[in-house]
Amino acid sequence: MSLYEKLFLNGEKKRVLVLLDPDKIGEEKLDRLIRNSNESSIVAGFLVGSSILISSDLDEFVRKVKEMTKKPVVLFPGSHSQLTPYADAVLFLSLLSGRNPQYLIDEQVRMAPLVKKMRLEPIPTAYILIDSTTATSVEFVTDTRPLPRDKKDLVIAHALAAEYMGFRLIYLEAGSGALLPVPSDIIKGVKENTSVPLVVGGGLNTPEKIQHAFSSGADFTVIGNKLEENPDFIRGLDE
Repeated sequence: MSLYEKLFLNGEKKRVLVLLDPDKIGEEKLDRLIRNSNESSIVAGFLVGSSILISSDLDEFVRKVKEMTKKPVVLFPGSHSQLTPYADAVLFLSLLSGRNPQYLIDEQVRMAPLVKKMRLEPIPTAYILIDSTTATSVEFVTDTRPLPRDKKDLVIAHALAAEYMGFRLIYLEAGSGALLPVPSDIIKGVKENTSVPLVVGGGLNTPEKIQHAFSSGADFTVIGNKLEENPDFIRGLDE
């Protein structure tokens, strides 16, 4: 059974994926965060990635995480250079909300031979950025515009196109540190009109926002910035 099947299809839904940015998490916080996540029933696994990976040794970082947990570790790469064979799988992303060919196909072509060489399991993922009213890192890095948060039908059309093109995961993203999360009507609309697992991230910095995303239709939520600030935040989600 593939990791995709085990985690996203057959595993429990309404679970959290913890996003680890190697450039932002020091050793002490990493230890606490992984320890708390290991003890949490709501954490399904870890994503590792960064908009711009500058100073960290990705191989060493992922190896350390793997040594500390039995939960799956999946790469969430910002580019083809952010790969390591020590992870369990990689989100093979295409930024469908944008029109920059570099993030629609160019990075994927560069990445594909590396994924094969490293024997990483690719999980074809439609990455759809939703406007959060403030500019986010991913907008600057990818030179793309997010989809308007008040255009639900437009977002649903992108998600449907993703499913019809064969993507196996849909990821609605408000952006790292977003002031506003993905609107509930968009989450609900995408969930009602597609049949692949739905991941939602960005701006989910309170238990209430996370539960609201779940009740709106998210199968998985992603938490990153809040845990960088407070590694103990995850403990309150099991209560």
